[in-house]
Amino acid sequence: MSIPTVSLNSGFDMPVVGYGTYPLKGHRATDAILAAIESGYRLIDTAASYGNEEAVGAAVRESPVPRSELFVTTKLRGSDQGRGSTRAGLAGSLTRLGLDYVDLYLIHWPLPRVGRFVESYAEMADLQREGLIRSLGVSNFLPEHIAAVVAETGIQPAVDQLQVSPSHARADLVTAVRTTGTVVQAWSPLERNTGVLDDPSVTAIAGRLGVTGAQVVLRWLVQRDITSVPHSSDPDRQRTNADLFGFELTAQDMAAIDALDTGVPVKQDPATWEEF
Repeated sequence: MSIPTVSLNSGFDMPVVGYGTYPLKGHRATDAILAAIESGYRLIDTAASYGNEEAVGAAVRESPVPRSELFVTTKLRGSDQGRGSTRAGLAGSLTRLGLDYVDLYLIHWPLPRVGRFVESYAEMADLQREGLIRSLGVSNFLPEHIAAVVAETGIQPAVDQLQVSPSHARADLVTAVRTTGTVVQAWSPLERNTGVLDDPSVTAIAGRLGVTGAQVVLRWLVQRDITSVPHSSDPDRQRTNADLFGFELTAQDMAAIDALDTGVPVKQDPATWEEF
């Protein structure tokens, strides 16, 4: 299975669908990642705060797929934000991963009350010039946070990883970020255990097309030009979650899923959420 890519402003290409590793750890994580790579995934998403970077690195080393063909993302945790600390944070991630560089490095949360995300991004730009990071990105950043890092560095983030799903479509935010040239990547796109995949609107579309509810939701993101990093430890679900490019949703299908948006703000509001 071949997954299409999108060109980032850094000059590198990123798979449209990647494998999210949270909350797996240890051998279970390594085995699941190896299964995902075997299914065709090439983007592996982790974070310092997930506690599984060692397991991700083990999978990268054990996989028969060359490192150059894999796209590894990790994230700077809140406790490592700040000038000097950011370099140490990346160094720790590279050590745990056993890698010489990461393909995409994200600031996990802006933590605006801490006020260090701009200096962290500036140091990330230095690390990019040193070849330790290929693409600079952010996670859970609102437009005002992106504007602040661009004003300081002149470098537009390649990616902004946001919570986007049918219940939280966040259309205005997605549009605002995408118009700057930053690619939006959805985390927790499938809203596991919320029932959204069993909503009649989703199941009706899935039944008509002969696909799963998860495939319908992930295809909805693809057609909104949103990349994603769904998670499943089940090899069959891993395969179907990435098999999104042999069918299309109609305008009516898209509208039906758009209508599932609750309009309720996300619980982890980037303007106030603190996570270290």
